[in-house]
Amino acid sequence: MKKSFFRMLNSVNKMLLPKLSNKDPNTLTKIQKGILAYRYFVLVHSLD
Repeated sequence: MKKSFFRMLNSVNKMLLPKLSNKDPNTLTKIQKGILAYRYFVLVHSLD
């Protein structure tokens, strides 16, 4: 159940949140770094 929840959340994130993979992490703002960390957290938990 946990895995399916994170997979659904990951698909929602792909549609709504911006992609930050093409930008340099050193030039991101704190909000953008938070979004990047959140997307990474959800991705890792959806793959387990």
